Amino acid sequence: MQKITPFLWFDGNAEEAVDFYASVFKNSVIVSKDRAGNSGGPWPAGSLISATLEIDSNRFILFNGGPLYRFSPATSLYVNCETQEEVDALWDKLSEGGKPNRCGWLDDKFGVTWQIVPSALPKLMNDKDRAKAGRVIQAMMKMGKIIIAELQKAYDGE
Repeated sequence: MQKITPFLWFDGNAEEAVDFYASVFKNSVIVSKDRAGNSGGPWPAGSLISATLEIDSNRFILFNGGPLYRFSPATSLYVNCETQEEVDALWDKLSEGGKPNRCGWLDDKFGVTWQIVPSALPKLMNDKDRAKAGRVIQAMMKMGKIIIAELQKAYDGE
């Protein structure tokens, strides 16, 4: 079991979110859905209290806690992508109904902030040649979705 598990607080739509995320990420499985019984607690009988989702062996708990707390970009989920195709697919699916931001960041339709980042970006940004790295950073700052070919052009000075 992983030592630290992200716990995401939703306002009544955790079931929709867990089903959505399971459909977006190829290597995902819904581990459990815990429903309210007839105990008279704050959740109606049969409604989802929490769900556990596993994405690429990383567990997340989604909780229907109500309107008390909201998501903010101060906490985001960073997704390392190996190819432009992976970046494109995740960006398109997660930003649908949400809000694309700059530098590979987006807010999904539930308000969760994601960073969809190709593995090439930190490699190019951390190049020992600071001029090349600087051009990459400047190119990234102008992007919404990160385009690897454009980063490479900036790196090469084109």
